[in-house]
Amino acid sequence: MTADAAATGPLAGRTVLVPRETPGPDPLVIALHAAGARPQVVPLIQTVPPLDPTELDDSLLALEVGYYGWLGVTSAAAVPVLADRAEETGHTLPDLLADVQVAAVGGSTARALREAGVRVDLVPVGRSSAAALLAAWPPAGPEPSRVLLPLGDLAAPTLADGLTAHGWPVDVVVTYRTVPGPAPEPEVRDAWTAGAFDAVLLTSGSTARNLLTMLGAPPPGTLVCCIGDSTAAEARRAGLPVHAVAHDQTPGGLVAALAAAAAATDPTHPDGEHA
Repeated sequence: MTADAAATGPLAGRTVLVPRETPGPDPLVIALHAAGARPQVVPLIQTVPPLDPTELDDSLLALEVGYYGWLGVTSAAAVPVLADRAEETGHTLPDLLADVQVAAVGGSTARALREAGVRVDLVPVGRSSAAALLAAWPPAGPEPSRVLLPLGDLAAPTLADGLTAHGWPVDVVVTYRTVPGPAPEPEVRDAWTAGAFDAVLLTSGSTARNLLTMLGAPPPGTLVCCIGDSTAAEARRAGLPVHAVAHDQTPGGLVAALAAAAAATDPTHPDGEHA
């Protein structure tokens, strides 16, 4: 694809499919623009509240009375649901968490919490993953406080099992569900099939599976870049090629991994395979 004359950066002029849509400014879209790319949002997944919010509402009321000492948030998708349900129960999320230690899995999740007015006490340095958050979690004392984990319906039990093994009492509440996004427009499907997208970014196993279901296999020359090892494993199990995996599981890290993969396949680049 011909690069835009005005575009600069390691992804200058490349059209990149972003498989999710966020309610506010998307750090992934911003990072792609900064790298010179042309991001196109095609929501392969969407997050929705639980069908029955009773258990979640009960957990928020338990926060109010001091039943939990910690809240561990592993996805920014949980934050708007928590805020909405807090309002439905007559509270604000910052008020409910005023006396609770709050842990976030990474920078994007911490930013979503802070934008909602919530103080964040623990964010792991480096990779954004449940394993990294578990490693950064303080040791349990002789009488550890209870931990509430508001997770998605497809979340792995890594953090819950790890905290339990380290002596923390843990409760998990399903806070949001991951469902397929709306059917892509015919022009989007045609562009995908024709190879008009230079790359696709996969941010979860769900986006990998739904890519195949909703758009089909990527054409030759379309780079597939995954945000982490677990997403890459899901993509490979689904039969997708994986050209790059982000070392730093952040929007910037994902875009950097794509830029490196693009450079490696660009014959005009010093690092290109035909250079």
